[in-house]
Amino acid sequence: ARSAEQVVLVIGEDGLWTGEAASRSDIRIPGVQTELLEKIAAAGKKVAVVLLNGRPLDLSRESEVAGALLEAWYPGTMGGYAVADVLFGDFNPCGKLSVTFPRNLGQVPIYHYAKNTGRPYIHPEAKYESRYLDVPNEPLYAFGHGLSYTGFEYSAISLSSDSFSGTGSIKATITVLNNGDREGTETVQMYIRDLVGSVTRPVKQLKGFERVTLAPGESKEVSFMIDSGTISFYRQDMTWGPEAGDFKLFIGGSSDSVKEASFNYVCE
Repeated sequence: ARSAEQVVLVIGEDGLWTGEAASRSDIRIPGVQTELLEKIAAAGKKVAVVLLNGRPLDLSRESEVAGALLEAWYPGTMGGYAVADVLFGDFNPCGKLSVTFPRNLGQVPIYHYAKNTGRPYIHPEAKYESRYLDVPNEPLYAFGHGLSYTGFEYSAISLSSDSFSGTGSIKATITVLNNGDREGTETVQMYIRDLVGSVTRPVKQLKGFERVTLAPGESKEVSFMIDSGTISFYRQDMTWGPEAGDFKLFIGGSSDSVKEASFNYVCE
């Protein structure tokens, strides 16, 4: 590593550490591997880390030291070729996380569709709200997160109407722009929050997504239809259906990077 200009370091978990009967109480990278990463970085080398793992990990230290993190999971016999294509720029990555990576084991369980607490964290100066003293509430890498060698810019959300009823629907449209210099693919994600229900509802729930491939400088409108089925859930009496009320709509490139809008549903 001392003679190298740049280093690709592959670290992670043994394959037998994941799956049935393979729980861990510590979800950090084994210490000897993190120590190796720190020593290589201390030598002034640019380090790209390739992760081999089967669960979300606490990567708080690795994210500080490494210049880049590539999540490969357990990619199989052709994984090396795929990783090389991404590292050398022959393929522009477009994957999105299907799980949430915490900042610390103490945040577990942590996921985007959690229900609200009795004292939600709203005011940074407030003491008696649901927060940590030593880390932010937000995860290190949220559900839906994923980077590209280009960038994507989102417009505000446009709604065909701010209210619908019965068997009606509304259309939510957003414009996505590739503001970089490479072609790239983005997964546009739509989340919804039911503000008040007979059963407590998640603060954010994935309700749709669409992949779009854009050339440099190209933009495209992406639309989602929202109807009573989109907002239905098992109500207090265990029947499936919608409830009247106000809703928050979120559209963006990950669960923690979204544009917001509001709409109302009226039962007939």
